[in-house]
Amino acid sequence: MANHKSAKTRIVHNQKRAQINGARRSRVRTFVKAVLALINANDKEGATVAFKKAESEMMRASQKGVFKKNTASRTISRLAQKIKAL
Repeated sequence: MANHKSAKTRIVHNQKRAQINGARRSRVRTFVKAVLALINANDKEGATVAFKKAESEMMRASQKGVFKKNTASRTISRLAQKIKAL
């Protein structure tokens, strides 16, 4: 258990950030799953629209430090390839 006031503050702050980051990660995964569902349904137009939203969320999460930049770029690239293949 933390003994210093600053250490106690960090514990509270870290818990808040973990909750925010978890919500942001979950949100990104939801958007990516929506794109994959449309790809599996062979809906190129719908997948393209959903992809734009997912790309925006993914890059925002990477800027906030939830995902590494290369992870976000790799995911976006793979989704784009799948959409292009439709």
